[in-house]
Amino acid sequence: MVKVVSAHSSQRILLNDFVAQWRDVGADALAALERVGESGWLILGREVKGFEAELSTFWRIPHVVSCANGLDAIEIALRALGVAPGDKVLTTPLSAFATSLAIVRAGGVPVFVDVDASGLIDLGRAAAAIESDRAIKFCVPVHLFGHALDAEQLQRLARLPVQIIEDCAQACGASSRGIPVGATGIAAATSFYPTKNLGAMGDGGALLTRDAAIALEAASLRDYGQTAKYVHARLGMNSRLDELQAAILRSALLPRLPRFTERRVRIAERYCGSIQNAALHLPAVPEGSASVWHLFPLLVDGSREAFMSHLDRAGIGSGIHYPTLIPDQPALVGARFECRDSLTQARRFAATEVSLPIHPYLSDEQVERVVTACNAYKP
Repeated sequence: MVKVVSAHSSQRILLNDFVAQWRDVGADALAALERVGESGWLILGREVKGFEAELSTFWRIPHVVSCANGLDAIEIALRALGVAPGDKVLTTPLSAFATSLAIVRAGGVPVFVDVDASGLIDLGRAAAAIESDRAIKFCVPVHLFGHALDAEQLQRLARLPVQIIEDCAQACGASSRGIPVGATGIAAATSFYPTKNLGAMGDGGALLTRDAAIALEAASLRDYGQTAKYVHARLGMNSRLDELQAAILRSALLPRLPRFTERRVRIAERYCGSIQNAALHLPAVPEGSASVWHLFPLLVDGSREAFMSHLDRAGIGSGIHYPTLIPDQPALVGARFECRDSLTQARRFAATEVSLPIHPYLSDEQVERVVTACNAYKP
């Protein structure tokens, strides 16, 4: 859950500062609330349509279908593409659990391959798995940490007999070799969970696609499977972005996203150029990636708990993404899934990764405090 921190914690450097965000966006958010209240229309109205159109323009993908959250966006995409019970879906073991939960809920069987030196799904291993097993019909790669998977490799993967749904929840605005994330696969999914680079003030998500037929199917699936009022052509779900969240995203947050992204990039550049500690290792940034730095991961030699305690004593928050690989989660006990290798690299990330604060409201002084604390750490 997202915790809103009180003003008494202002001296502590937080992973996310929602109080500072409210001070920035509050007036526009309240105006959006007023606009929705005065409209008298609260679900699937003008605000949702307007936000979908504006996000489509920003992302340069023609069709956007908003929904309740990023998990539903992946499930809706899979169902719109015709996933059948037992279909194999290739994905990464290192991600938020929602990525694989969506596959299981849609009836698919997750197939895991290891990650690369960046922590993102190894596209070479993915291609080899698809070529060796024609039962793999779908692939859900994740643009993790705000990095973009290599576009050329992803395009080669798309030419294999597999349908790609890109999980872009952490990478809104990122691109590889000039190609936006989400533009290679047949569909893409994103999340507006508050911590995301484009986060709502509650849950939300969206499916993006260049295919009008898929968008039409997705719009039906999110709304009980309706094709017209009280006409239910398929077994759908209740997964709608409400008018209020759409209005806040449209008026208060999407217009600020370029500024937010620019600040994240500047902070990442400072960290990359100034953190110099033999016990701390920055994973490689994928070649050609114009990253938006949703997270700033480090791999820690020795005890990462000791490093996090060191940061805590310096008044600096930190996090772990992700301490337990998806195939190791208790929820998958008894569920069907496959691991195509030992997941050695992914297990290294799970055992040693620590995320530093990186959000648009960090001051230069706070950034320097983080750098100083990292460089002072002695394992």
